[in-house]
Amino acid sequence: MRVMAQMSMIMNLDKCIGCHTCSVTCKQVWTNRTGVEYVWFNNVETKPGVGYPRRYEDQEKWKGGWIRNKRGRLKLRSGGRLKRLATIFNNPDLPVIDDYYEPWTYDYDMLTTAPLSTESPVARPKSLLTGKNMDIKWSGNWDDDLGGSQETAADDPILATMSEHVKMEFENTFMFYLPRICEHCLNPACVAACPSGAMYKREEDGIVLVDEDGCRGWRMCVSACPYKKVYFNHKTGKAEKCTLCYPLIEQGKPTICSETCVGRLRYLGLMLYDADAVLAAASIENDQDLLEAQRGVFLDPFDPAVIAAAKAGGIEDDWILAAQNSPIYKLISEYKVALPLHPEYRTMPMVWYIPPLSPVVDVISTTNNDGEDARTLFAAIDKLRIPVEYLAGLFSAGDVVPVESSLRKLAAMRSYMRDINLGLDRDESIPAAVGMTGVEIEAMYRLLAIAKYEDRYVIPKAHVETARELENLACSLDTDGGPGMGGPATAAGPYGKTPGMPLNATVDNYNEMVGKGGERTKPTTPGRVNLLNWTGGGVPEGMFPPKATGSPA
Repeated sequence: MRVMAQMSMIMNLDKCIGCHTCSVTCKQVWTNRTGVEYVWFNNVETKPGVGYPRRYEDQEKWKGGWIRNKRGRLKLRSGGRLKRLATIFNNPDLPVIDDYYEPWTYDYDMLTTAPLSTESPVARPKSLLTGKNMDIKWSGNWDDDLGGSQETAADDPILATMSEHVKMEFENTFMFYLPRICEHCLNPACVAACPSGAMYKREEDGIVLVDEDGCRGWRMCVSACPYKKVYFNHKTGKAEKCTLCYPLIEQGKPTICSETCVGRLRYLGLMLYDADAVLAAASIENDQDLLEAQRGVFLDPFDPAVIAAAKAGGIEDDWILAAQNSPIYKLISEYKVALPLHPEYRTMPMVWYIPPLSPVVDVISTTNNDGEDARTLFAAIDKLRIPVEYLAGLFSAGDVVPVESSLRKLAAMRSYMRDINLGLDRDESIPAAVGMTGVEIEAMYRLLAIAKYEDRYVIPKAHVETARELENLACSLDTDGGPGMGGPATAAGPYGKTPGMPLNATVDNYNEMVGKGGERTKPTTPGRVNLLNWTGGGVPEGMFPPKATGSPA
């Protein structure tokens, strides 16, 4: 048993109102820079819907994640080393900008500088990639405006597997919001696919990061990630991804998306797991057994044997205490109401979700019945096959049993606590029906409904003795005015001469990177030329040795 610690997140989907505050604040902190205009480390999707990038869940197309071969061993769906080597200059499984969306700004100057006219001036949308006028046809949250309607829901890869059971008539539609970040997996496909070894998983807390100095822009990580949460910076020629705000995590503070979440639906905490058991769990033959296999990898932080092994492995006492107080452990292993996103990808994701009960409750309410009565609610969960099957396609590889179990516990919590809040007698048959006690139901209620800040975020600080090592790793986005910006404010980043974070991501920023004919005239990295980005329309500085003085032209 090799005990390791993993920083993890759980999101309670019943609380998400789709306000996108988490996305906006993450954007402002991490990707408000030239080269990543289209990138959202955190995005909120409407389900059913095609997601961002479009149809990212269609692994037959994108070849993300792992598959189990006939010998019971895991291999990347995108192929082995020889396949990656053969396609290293022409990766066939990369999303293009249209799969994400073409980012834009507006010609705001037209509103203030337009000459006097009988008609009001218009701020035309302009592409942040070409600088030309454009028509907006898609964005990172386009599904949000369509609310799970047939306009895009028909293209949902999960619904495609359920077409015989689901009717997408308007009066039968359902929707909910799904916030997504990098899963910081226990068995990350992106790390395994990186040819240069720049993608790595931190030993201290399991956060998956990119070594910007080591990245060569091959983009195999983009293809291998089944969640499509690794992005390519077209300015620096590097891969970028969610860092789980580790500069804050090291200080014991929550991530930006968690801190600013309006619905208070996010939980952060440590999980202890057996690193030696991960591969065997990810290699389980039946996809529907992967959920329990992953739960089996997690260790009981109260077990004396686990505590002894953790200390022997260098995990400090305060980290063990944090694991014992972790809301993540309670929701995943004790109450078993949280579920992983697409366990069938076999990456062992560590951002889990509590499925939404609202679609069930809303349907009951429309029949003029009590939406929180235990008997009615339990019966509805059993009969409403459409939402349960869809949720199972997201969180349990199609197995409805874990989803129904989670929903029944949430329903029992609502009914049991409503009786208490109304001053009625406690009906112990309600928690007993879902295999819980009244005490456990009340504890789960305090965590899910009224938890305070320190209960939702149990994050141990990084130790002083490891601070120098962590500092040497630096920030994976410590470049070109990135959020890390390591060093004094007067120091220039390695990719630009202007220190600090740019105030604007505009057409002008992009035009500085290209010549009049659209060719790149400057190397993306000083002293290095990225041939994959060179269009051949110009001669980048540094491609050829400087001409000797007095030599013929």
